[in-house]
Amino acid sequence: MRVALFVTCVNDTLYPRTGQAVVTLLERLGVQVDFPQEQSCCGQPQFNTGYRTEAEPLARRYAETFRAYDYVIVPSGSCAAMVRDQYPRIDGPGTADAVARTYELTEFLVDVLGVEDVGAYYPHTVTYHPTCHGLRMLGLGERPHRLLEHVEGLRLKPLEGQEECCGFGGTFAVKNPAVSAAMGADKARHIEETDAEAVCTVDNSCLMHIGGTLARRGSAVRPVHIAEILAGTKEAPL
Repeated sequence: MRVALFVTCVNDTLYPRTGQAVVTLLERLGVQVDFPQEQSCCGQPQFNTGYRTEAEPLARRYAETFRAYDYVIVPSGSCAAMVRDQYPRIDGPGTADAVARTYELTEFLVDVLGVEDVGAYYPHTVTYHPTCHGLRMLGLGERPHRLLEHVEGLRLKPLEGQEECCGFGGTFAVKNPAVSAAMGADKARHIEETDAEAVCTVDNSCLMHIGGTLARRGSAVRPVHIAEILAGTKEAPL
């Protein structure tokens, strides 16, 4: 099994600990992970903003960069959804093959490795927000929940209105800042009502928006990517 990590732009520039957590987690499960240096943006910002032509070279680059791997693991529901849902609309050598080999992290753990208990330890109260791309485009369903429920010490709290968007939506937050902020405030209020210590998702872009909103409200709830929770152990707790 040849596996590569596509770390994504947001994680690479702002949340490198998430990429490190993915490698730690997968290696603990016996998976050797490569990190091709040629990787770049998946093209989602361009494509979603209407610049399809500018996204096409990035899609072809992705296909070529990961051509030799059996699986490409993506710790981002939105970027995985870009590859799986939008790349079929972009013609190019290898793009269809890239779609078939791309998995969001929780999909890979549950569907490919067949594990739900990854030996994690996280002694905190957590609530989970299913991001829009993970929920609606990838259909992650209960996979993240099942993984979290097996984490030793973790107490999972239900989130009211969990299927409602947090308001980030990539360039939506830039084009519609007032609406985005109002949606973020609603999400933050529901998170605070759970009395959880942390809120987790499969997307750091959404966590950035949620975390910023919580911080402005003076909330003590901390945002954390699911990979970082799953990578924690008693010997090396998060």
